[in-house]
Order: sequence, then structure tokens, then C-alpha cells
Amino acid sequence: MTASTTVPAPSTPTATDLAITDITITPIAFSDPPLLNAVGVHEPLVHRVVIEVRTANGLLGLGECSGGSTRLKNLAAGANAIKGVSIFETSRMEQLINQALDPGLGAFERAAVFSAFEVAALDIQGHATGRTVSELLGGTVRDEVPFSAYLFYKWAEHPALDGKPAITDDWGEALDPAGIVRQAQKMISEYGFKSIKLKGGVFPPAQEIEAIQALRDAFPGMPLRLDPNTAWTVETSRWVARETEGLLEYLEDPTPGLEGMGEVAATAAMPLATNMCVVAFEHIRRGVELGSVQVILGDHHYWGGLRHTRELGAICETFGLGLSMHSNSHLGISLAAMVHVAAATPALTYACDTHYPWNGHNDVVKPGTLRFVDGSVRVPTGTGLGIELDREKLAELHRQYLDARMTARDDTGYMQRFVPEYTADLPRW
Repeated sequence: MTASTTVPAPSTPTATDLAITDITITPIAFSDPPLLNAVGVHEPLVHRVVIEVRTANGLLGLGECSGGSTRLKNLAAGANAIKGVSIFETSRMEQLINQALDPGLGAFERAAVFSAFEVAALDIQGHATGRTVSELLGGTVRDEVPFSAYLFYKWAEHPALDGKPAITDDWGEALDPAGIVRQAQKMISEYGFKSIKLKGGVFPPAQEIEAIQALRDAFPGMPLRLDPNTAWTVETSRWVARETEGLLEYLEDPTPGLEGMGEVAATAAMPLATNMCVVAFEHIRRGVELGSVQVILGDHHYWGGLRHTRELGAICETFGLGLSMHSNSHLGISLAAMVHVAAATPALTYACDTHYPWNGHNDVVKPGTLRFVDGSVRVPTGTGLGIELDREKLAELHRQYLDARMTARDDTGYMQRFVPEYTADLPRW
């Protein structure tokens, strides 16, 4: 007769163990090429913030968001509000952060502040339970998340300024259709993207249509998108929609406002997409009533975190809207969060945007986990976000931030250093 052995169950962390004890907010600055857009040109450095949340039992979670002096102030207020809260109480965290922030702040800023902490909390939840963030969001419906090549008109270099030499990059100039096609060829050869987006609103629309046609000729059958960031009037937008019929997968934010977008959508053959006129849940009803957009570009930084972004997907399904994902200059923590929520959102119907090819060489995430293969990123399989912080790189980029004395991103002000008469008044054409 064999004696039985009782194996003790693994210890489960208590609520006290998982209470937030420390939050570190680290502003960083990393290099960015001179990418042109409807309101100016990217400065040589991007301001971003890395958030580290620790619990009583030593678990660490990571978050990332855009920077600026106002955002840092609001992050500090949010951090103070959630000390002592369990990382599983994200609804309470959201309430406490909203109570701590200035009542005059808009929904956009509140959502962005909470999102940075929610991502870090989900990262810790994954470490505590042995699960990935996508599993915590309901499980993956896709193992790989597709992204789109994100093209920009750009200068060959950041010009010499204030006694500092010009700053070159490996991408070269892209100011005409041939330059845009070269940029696309380089990006697709390195990352394998299966769709292309061009950031427009830089040149008169006829020139940007020429670039779209050149891309169609160079990449037959590949889905194309054009985003002028509301640089056009309704009349011009309708004309562009007619001229690009059969060329575009969707046309993004051609003109300002839900009403203007509705007028364009009424005659456009292709879907209209947005990350500018529908950026909060309260905008969706009016957008549907007016028929303003057919595709929403979600963004967990804008929509209040990963769970709210997944909720957005369910609402898009309800109203028959497509769903893609917006991007701004970002690093690997944000990319990992994007991949996890996209993997867990059945309603995602279009490849996501990403700036990572422009900024990834600066990453604060240790390499090896986030890789583009055939235009997609495989969902990390480690616990939480499945990534590890590169502390040496974080320290380097923090020093760069301190040396630069950055307070906010200013594409328009930077452009005016070289073109004094430039204004960001939109629509421009």
C-alpha cells in the first residue's frame, strides 16, 4: 500500500500583496525624422513617458503614453490617487484618477492618463496570474496582428539650427511620388507590410493623388489609405473621393467635424475613417446618425485603456462600423499593448497603424519579443505584456529629455523656424 502525498496548493497573492505601493514616472526623449503633416513637421526629438507600477509583493507593470508638461502633471496626480489600490481594481482606479484630475480637463486627457496606468495594472495582473494581457481581455482571436506601412512626406534631414548641425537619417527625402514609392519599397522590404497608408495634407491634393496613383502602380492590389488630417474643405474632399475611386481602401479624416464628414460620406465611393471626429464614446451616436464615418481608428491611449478599446470594438460591430487602430510616435510598451488588445478584439477589420518603423530603434523594450514578420506582430506569449524594460536605454533617453528641456511637442512652431509665414489653419485647400 502506497502512502498518499498531499501537494500544497500554490500560494495566491493577497489583496495586500497586490496593492500599488510605488509608481515611477519617467519622461524620455528619442529621435524622430523630419516627417511632414498637415500642421507642420516633426521635431528632432519626441517627448514620451514610461510608467512603472510596483505592488507590495514586488511585481512590476509597464505603461507608456505621450508626454508634455501638462501630461506629466496629470500623471503625477493620477499616481497619487491610486496608491494602495489593488491592481485588479481598475474600475476604482479610473474613478479615483478622474476625481483627482482638474474638473476642467476634457475626456480625452482623462482617458489618456487612466490608460497609462491601466496598461501597467493589466501587465501586473498577467504576472500575478501567469496569463497574457490578451488572455485577461478575453483571449486571442488572432495570433498575429497585421499592421500597415505608414508613409510620410519628409525632408532629407533636420536642417542645421541654433548652432547644431543637420541631422540625417537612413530614409532620405520623400517630397514627390517617386520619393514616396521609394519609402514604401524600403519599408515593405524590411517589415513585409501588406497595406499602405500615406499621411497627406502636406501638398495640394492633386499632388497627393499622384502619389497614391504611383503607389497603386508600384504595388498592384495592395490596400491604400490616405489621411490629410482635415486639410480639405468638403468640396475638395468630395473631389478627391471621386478622383481616388477604386484606389483607396478608405479615406481618413479628409475634412473637419462630424457634419462635414457626413457630407463627404454621402457621395464618396469608399469608406471614410477617423481618429479625429470620433474620439470618445459620446461621439459615436451622432456620427452614426449623420453617417459621418464607416471606420473608427481606435487607440487605447485615447479611448481610456485596453478594456474600453475592446468595448469600442463591440460597439462598432453593433453599428456595422469597421475598426482599425490609430498610432502616434511610440515605442515598444505601447506596441505590445496595441498587439494584445488587437489580438483580443474580434471586430478589428483593418490592419493597424504604427510609427514603430520610424522610432523602434530607440526602444526601451529589450529586443526579441516584438518583431514584424510579413507585416504582422505575433502576440507575445510571456506573462502580462510579455516584454522586459531595458533600463540602460531608459536612462539614456531620460538624460536626453533632461538635456533637451522639452515641454511639449510643437510641429507648427518647428516648421515656422524654417518657413516663418507657415500657419496651421485648416482646412487649407
